[in-house]
Order: sequence, then C-alpha cells, then structure tokens
Amino acid sequence: MTFSLIATDPVNGAVGVAAMTAMPGVGKLVAHARAGVGAAASQAMVNPYLAFDGLDLMSEGVPADEAVALLIERDPGREGRQLGLVDRQGRSAAHTGSLPEDWKGQTTGPYFACQGNRLVGPEVVDAAIEAYLAAEGAAMVDRLLAAIDAGEDAGGDTKGHRSATILVMGSEAYPLWDLRVDDADRPLEELHRLRATLGRDLLPEVLMLPTRDDPLGGFDYRGSEGTV
Repeated sequence: MTFSLIATDPVNGAVGVAAMTAMPGVGKLVAHARAGVGAAASQAMVNPYLAFDGLDLMSEGVPADEAVALLIERDPGREGRQLGLVDRQGRSAAHTGSLPEDWKGQTTGPYFACQGNRLVGPEVVDAAIEAYLAAEGAAMVDRLLAAIDAGEDAGGDTKGHRSATILVMGSEAYPLWDLRVDDADRPLEELHRLRATLGRDLLPEVLMLPTRDDPLGGFDYRGSEGTV
C-alpha cells in the first residue's frame, strides 16, 4: 500500500527518501536516512527495526545487499516485509515478500532503490525512477518530489493517497528537509506547498545551524534574529 524511492547522491553526499501511501503517517515509520550512511524504506507489514538495523549495518561498512540479506534471513516476518536500502557508496538492494498485496515489487540501480506494493502495476515504479534519473543535477528534495509526482501520475496506490513524505539528510545529523503530510485528501499538493514554504522560510535557517566542524554556525550572536 506504499511506494517509495530511496537514494544517495554521489556528488554532494545527500541521502533521502520519498514515499506515499493510502494510509496516514507514511513519514513516521517508512522513511529513514542517516547522514554519511545511506537511506532505508521499511514498508508493507512494517518493521521499523529493519530500517534502523540496516542503517547500523551500513554505518559499519556492510554493503546494502549484504545488509538486506542478513536482515531478511533473521526476520520471521520476512514474507510480509518490503525493504529497500541504499548505502553511501551507491550500492542498493531490496526485498519484497510474498504476502503484500499485488502489484508488488522493486527495482534497484546505482544510488537508488524504488519499491512498492498494492500499486496499479510496475509502471508506478518505472515512472518514479525515470523522473528521478531525469532530474539529475537538481537538489535531492526536488528529484525525490519529481519521483513521487510521476509515481502518482502513473496510478500509484490502488486505494489512493493519504500521506506523503520526503526526508533528506546532508552532512549533519539533523535533516536538510523533513517534509511530512500525515493525513490529507491531496497529500502531494500539500507536499509541494511545504517544499515551497520551507524552502523560503526554513532552509536558510537550517543552513546557518551549527555543524560538527563549526559550533557557531552562521548566526549573528550580536542579536536575537535568526533564532527558531
């Protein structure tokens, strides 16, 4: 009942996830990413620990395909799961069990993985990937937004869409983008609105936050402006 695309950018190191579903709150449990490590999507009969543990394994240098194999081998609920992982080196892997509703499946490639279940057909995954790859050179948030736009245009979830999310991590432990629509009649429209509003009003503040290398960041500490 969800389709998602996870990706890493070989140029600037960004990692991200985009997802949509007919259920509320897709951003709460499905989308996961960690700066300098990679991205994960855990869906269908969701087990968030598959994403948590997958990111932990990749942070230790385990390639994405080996991480998926390890996680699925030890998961007694594997036939109900759908899981995608992409590591910082661009290695990707996914698993779809036998139990999620049709259509279900995934496609992986260098620096991305796209997976979905209860979709109108494989054209949803194909369209999302094509749009993501066609937007090469754009910011990760916009490439992911293009992907779920295309997936919805191709039919998306057979039950429609109720929630959508985009999560992008840059070089720091906090997100560059955390766009989340938990419950809306037209979640993709609201996601576009949030991208525009937060890009204008919040992203400049995020870019001035302290970093590990610069604990002062870009704020002017002589006054109170620029605080959140």
